[in-house]
Amino acid sequence: MTHRDTFTVGYDERYTTTAIGLHWLIATLMICGFALGWVMTSIHGFTPAKLRYVSWHKWIGVTVFALATLRILWRATHRGPPLPRRMPVWQRAAAHLVHALLYVLMIAIPLTGYLFSSASNVPVVYLGLVPLPRLIAPDPTLKVVFKTAHLILNYSLAVLVLAHVGAALKHQWIDRDGLLARMLPFLK
Repeated sequence: MTHRDTFTVGYDERYTTTAIGLHWLIATLMICGFALGWVMTSIHGFTPAKLRYVSWHKWIGVTVFALATLRILWRATHRGPPLPRRMPVWQRAAAHLVHALLYVLMIAIPLTGYLFSSASNVPVVYLGLVPLPRLIAPDPTLKVVFKTAHLILNYSLAVLVLAHVGAALKHQWIDRDGLLARMLPFLK
């Protein structure tokens, strides 16, 4: 038996299909939202393209918020697979911390964006059809606070995602412990 064969992941050691689907859907939407945010903020003025990108960015944020809420509820009722027993304690602690922070950011980033829109007196109309209620009154001071928070949280998310992906690749290519196969079933 080879080193790699020792660490093959069994079906019971994988995330559920629902958890895997939510993980990759949310990850894809967050990458698209981040990219749209980057592009739209580089466009000066209020062009039709910028306004369209802002709308799409908001729609993605609302969708991520809803899916992240669903994912948190799913995770609360469906335990994830255990980490490998051979994983050092500090790596287990780091994995739990990064996952917890990712969940917090999946909620906090859309929420700060939504509050930024409310404080800016700019409505959020989901998919151009459903006007969402304002949570706060327009306020120039809060506008700056929520804009700053939204930016800082997004860059924090980028750093955490890079750490998360880097750790997953380390486990796949260096440790060869089958950890990545829990979220990518085709790796077996």
